[in-house]
Amino acid sequence: MGMTGISKSQVSRLCEEIDGKVKAFLERPIEGDWPYLWIDATYLKVRRGGRIVSVAVIIAVGVNADGRREVLGREIGTSEAEPIWTEFLRKLTRRGLRGVKLVVSDAHEGIKAAVTKVLTATWLPSSASSARCCSSKTMSGRFRGPGT
Repeated sequence: MGMTGISKSQVSRLCEEIDGKVKAFLERPIEGDWPYLWIDATYLKVRRGGRIVSVAVIIAVGVNADGRREVLGREIGTSEAEPIWTEFLRKLTRRGLRGVKLVVSDAHEGIKAAVTKVLTATWLPSSASSARCCSSKTMSGRFRGPGT
C-alpha cells in the first residue's frame, strides 16, 4: 500500500481493531421504527481455503421515521436463496428491527418469500429491477418513446 516502516504485527493489530469495530456496528441494537427497508445482494470473489469462490454480500438499508438512512445489516452468504434471506431478516428483527411498512428489493424469489415469512410489510420491486424487466420486453431492449 505504499507504506514503509509498519510491521506485520502492527498491520495485524490494526485489522483486529477494525474487525472489532465492524462487528460491534453490525451487532448493535436497532432502535425505533424503520418504515422503509431496502435489501439487496451483490456477488464478490473471495479466497477461501486456497480457492477463489463467489459469495453473496447481503445488505439492508433502512430509513427511519425522521427520514434518516442507515445501514442496518450486512451478511455474507453462499447465495441469495430464501433460507439465507430469511435468517438475515430474522437477525435484524432479533436486534430490534420493527415498524417496517415497505421493503424494496429486486424481484428475486428468495427475497420475496423471506419478506413474506418474516416481516408484515409490503414488498415493492426496485426501479432498477423494474427497468431491467421492462427493457427486456421492449423492442431490441430499448424504450422507444414519442419522437424517437
